Amino acid sequence: MAADAEAGIHLAGFLRFSETALAELGAAREEIDALNVYPVPDGDTGTNLFLTFEAAHHAMLEAVDGGSDHLAADANAKVPLALSAFARGALLGARGNSGVIFSQLVGAMLKRLSEAGPGDRSAAIFAEAMVQATEAGYAAVGSPVEGTILSVAKAASQAASEAADDKSKRLGQIFSAAASAAREALARTPEQLSVLRDAGVVDAGGRGLCVVLDAAETVLTGRRRGGGQRPFGTPAIPVPLQRSDSPVTAPGGPSYEVMYLLDADDAPIPALRDELGALGDSLVVVGGEGLWNVHVHVDDVGAAVEAGIKAGRPHRIRVTHLAEQIATASATARTTTAAPARTGRAVVVVASGEGLTSLFDEAGATVVPGGPGRRPSTGGILDAVTGTGAAEVIVLPNDLDSIAVAEAAARSAREDESLRVAVIPTSAQVQGLAALAVHEPGREFEQDILAMTAAARHARSGEVTVAVARAMTTAGPCEPGDVLGAIEGDFVMVGDDLFTVCIGVLERLLGGGGELVTLVAGAEAGDLAEQCAAHIAGLHPMVDVVVYDGGQTRYPLLVGVE
Repeated sequence: MAADAEAGIHLAGFLRFSETALAELGAAREEIDALNVYPVPDGDTGTNLFLTFEAAHHAMLEAVDGGSDHLAADANAKVPLALSAFARGALLGARGNSGVIFSQLVGAMLKRLSEAGPGDRSAAIFAEAMVQATEAGYAAVGSPVEGTILSVAKAASQAASEAADDKSKRLGQIFSAAASAAREALARTPEQLSVLRDAGVVDAGGRGLCVVLDAAETVLTGRRRGGGQRPFGTPAIPVPLQRSDSPVTAPGGPSYEVMYLLDADDAPIPALRDELGALGDSLVVVGGEGLWNVHVHVDDVGAAVEAGIKAGRPHRIRVTHLAEQIATASATARTTTAAPARTGRAVVVVASGEGLTSLFDEAGATVVPGGPGRRPSTGGILDAVTGTGAAEVIVLPNDLDSIAVAEAAARSAREDESLRVAVIPTSAQVQGLAALAVHEPGREFEQDILAMTAAARHARSGEVTVAVARAMTTAGPCEPGDVLGAIEGDFVMVGDDLFTVCIGVLERLLGGGGELVTLVAGAEAGDLAEQCAAHIAGLHPMVDVVVYDGGQTRYPLLVGVE
């Protein structure tokens, strides 16, 4: 998101914004879910926005081949690719009404940014992009309603446009004005929408957009939103929140949410909107250039799908039954097809290489692929947790950036009252190996967690990698091709010889004591791990050494000392 006055968007800054916004949406997910009363009070807006943004974030990481720690010297040449991948990821991964609208806002904004020239003033371009995003959002919704995410987007874009008229203002000031206006608009949503006023809450989708704009402001200015304002999780007006155990649809409202992706040209889309609009409500059709995301609430699911068939090729069709009370036949079906009772305990781990995958798999864990450039999604970990069939599940993320994702998946999984889930915040693969080594399903759940947590904490971790760009590290400056040694995530050495840096990391770790060293060799490490093992045997004969072929990329050697 970072940009100079005339230089446009920077990839590293955009990655920081994406990571920050994703983390903030994850932290606010439950709060936003609790605010969700419109268009139906199904309590999933926060989750849907988080999953939509997460899909966009991961699509971008895959497109640029990793995160900000691995940007090449020509990283900014990848900006158009990153923006396109982010927008497409949001479109493909959009969940729910707010998620689909959000994907349209994102797509329209990034389209304008991608058209900017090198001489354009960043503040003006971003303001124009926000205005165009708001216009696209309103155009995508069948019957726009004020007091929603659209109202918040409109207020933010108007404030950005007015601020950009002052040519002395920089980009951070533009987003500060937009974020402030969005928060004020959010507080006004109960005045615009009676269902919010009656429930005593602000709009959930609008709150999610505020989180994203606040993240942009933080990245651009280095300042978080100041205090002194009413927490958004409390009622916007002094009316108690009224929730009902009745069906989630409003009286007389449609019973089904239908979503699908649609391969179609632009020409048939207006007719599709008209046909779906006549079938139900909460209609949103977003996209373009041959790919669309369709969302609508209807009673006749078949007719909604048939409308898509007339326009093009619908696929990835999802139907959600919004009403909690269903026909007797469906109730009977639920009884006869009840899911088997969950039993036992399972461990879900994130592994970053084929060798590590095999190690964890042989130990009986359920493995989710991960690692630099392919960090797991919340949905991927959630599917692994629920797919174990166990009543108790322990998750080992094994990566600092995957801990928040694992926590979000665990929160979603706990909605099933028959399932207990705990996340042990392992930040390195070797910590996961140490934790799994002491796992004992026969122990009490809490005792097993304590033992695994203690083992992970006692495993000090190190890693060795090769720099791909010029940078300033905590160990000093580095150039492309330099070897970097890190301990517990902080760089401690910069050198030009792989073996020398590996030994330096090992000796620093062993300086604090240790009885067991675990060496995990990377995909192209050759006999590096064996050389290090021989070094330890010669200088530290009382220390046991275990060598594994991890197969991880970018890290020729991972080290654990216990």
